[in-house]
Amino acid sequence: MRYQLLTFVLALFLVFLVSRVLFVLWQRRRVQAASGIGRVFLGGLRIDLNQIATYAALPALLMPWLEDRQWFVTVTAIWFGVWWLGCVFMEICTPQFIDEYDTRPNRLFVEYLKHPKEVSGMLWRGYKKVLALGLLVFAGMIFLAVHLFSGYTAVPLGPWWLRPIESLVYAALCFLMIRGTLKKRPINPSTVAFAGDGMVNSLALNSMYSLQYAIYAMKYEMSAEDVYGKMPAEQMNQIVCEAAGITALAEPGKGAATLHKQQVSVSSDRPLNIVFIVEESLGAQYVQTLGGQSLTPHLDALYEQGWGFTRAYATGTRSVRGLEALSAGFPPTITQSVFKLPGAQSGFFTIADVLGQQHGYHSRFLYGGEAHFDNMKGFFLGNGFREVIDGPQFKDPAFLGTWGYCDEDMFNQLDRLLQEDAARSEPVLTLAFSVSNHSPWEYPEGRIQTSGNPATVENTVRYADHAIGQFFLTAKTRDYWNNTVFVVVADHDSRVFGADLIPLKHFHIPAVILGGTIAPRRDDRLISQIDLAPTLLSLAGAACEHPMIGQDLTRQTPDRAIMQYGDRYGYLQGDQLTVLEPHLDPCQFRYTAPETFEPMTSDESLVKLARAHALWPFSVYRDKSYTVPKQR
Repeated sequence: MRYQLLTFVLALFLVFLVSRVLFVLWQRRRVQAASGIGRVFLGGLRIDLNQIATYAALPALLMPWLEDRQWFVTVTAIWFGVWWLGCVFMEICTPQFIDEYDTRPNRLFVEYLKHPKEVSGMLWRGYKKVLALGLLVFAGMIFLAVHLFSGYTAVPLGPWWLRPIESLVYAALCFLMIRGTLKKRPINPSTVAFAGDGMVNSLALNSMYSLQYAIYAMKYEMSAEDVYGKMPAEQMNQIVCEAAGITALAEPGKGAATLHKQQVSVSSDRPLNIVFIVEESLGAQYVQTLGGQSLTPHLDALYEQGWGFTRAYATGTRSVRGLEALSAGFPPTITQSVFKLPGAQSGFFTIADVLGQQHGYHSRFLYGGEAHFDNMKGFFLGNGFREVIDGPQFKDPAFLGTWGYCDEDMFNQLDRLLQEDAARSEPVLTLAFSVSNHSPWEYPEGRIQTSGNPATVENTVRYADHAIGQFFLTAKTRDYWNNTVFVVVADHDSRVFGADLIPLKHFHIPAVILGGTIAPRRDDRLISQIDLAPTLLSLAGAACEHPMIGQDLTRQTPDRAIMQYGDRYGYLQGDQLTVLEPHLDPCQFRYTAPETFEPMTSDESLVKLARAHALWPFSVYRDKSYTVPKQR
């Protein structure tokens, strides 16, 4: 019985290894260009061990108790044979899939199974030789599987006292292999992603894992139409374009209907560098300038020195919601963030991608924690960001907390990188994300004055503000200050709650734009996170064609905010809030800050406006039209 288990482990490992070697040889130019040979195989080992342990765990745990029974040996042989052949089949299918879609089998593989007639006809007409060769190889693998996993006989059980020990050992080994890491979060595709080439990253997976993870990720998808009601596509696109002030460039059915040319307010021979500083959980409730507590004197000072927005609103309650709004200009949906959706892992629009293609920008994501959390690393590398620098790559960090290196460490890395960027011939986009302002409220001692328990959200806000202040004191003395436009903005509030359908006061966040070219001003207009990316493009002098529906605040006044709260969708137009709930009639309120909601008579035009914006993001995701436009 143990030989049967060992045979399965070695046979499956060899399938994955030989297949990966052949794929790397086939794609060696792209792998070498990404400096990825070692990383592909090291990452592949971790993923392969995960798969092997997943399939071997149950028989291994039961073996010490049932190996004396022939029926168990027979069932185990069938179990091993089915999984081994399944993995072999997926590797056989992979070359043609890579050739067609430039990645390992993913959700498209599943979607094609919904159309067996069309797919079988396509394979028969266009791929007879490939199909015949694949079937021949698979037939040989079936013959091999029969010889590998059958023919074993039951054996006597070991001593009774040894059985639980053996089961515990197998359990521990399988747990470690499946988890894939001793860090806080288990392994996922983002863990082994390292390159901007999504196909090369996929080689570090095996195809069964890639397929199974894609199926798992599909649970995050939900049709907005099924929840909020349908609307004709033409009407939806017209409403969204008119609300955004967009003159569409794309022909109907060819790209996002919102594709347009954005002009800029600043013109220069070389666009400015752009830096997003995204502050973890820093809601307006902590900022005195915004009517909150007096915990952020440094941020309050920046409001006096830069372009400060007093009525900025987050799109959601999770970091990835804020990051998708800021990096992709993408509005919220009832589904999970696009960071986790399988159809957005490559070819999805980000400002990094469009700036790289249309203006030659270098781009990076900087984060003090582990960048594979929430699949940030995988999404960014798959969609235009050229490098991801997370905590394990920091130089000389000083303080490591539960979520990663402290904000001062992150800002030290940012300052160092921005100084190094002076030697670059191309402009640079940096998205920097802090970690300190998060439970369990950890930060270096001696930086701030505290009273009572130091581990509180109020004190981490004070520390986060201290780190912001120290960075900008330094930044203003650097050469990069005059050729960089910065924005400091929160991803979301620290905790969003309340009896209201949409607790608007907890979506209220700070946002301030700074830099040597930015004149101080206070801006009381109602804006959303999705407006910041187009505004920074304009201030940097980087005119682009893009599909974002956020507005350039140097030229437009949106007077609206968009937000997703669980399965509720909120559209705030002026002081009128429209709330869409699943399968219920819309509700409308007149809102007076900070939390006064007065029910109002339904305005059908506002309902259509809200519904169009609730449906549009899912529509362009589903149609794969939210992409970087091809150069004209």
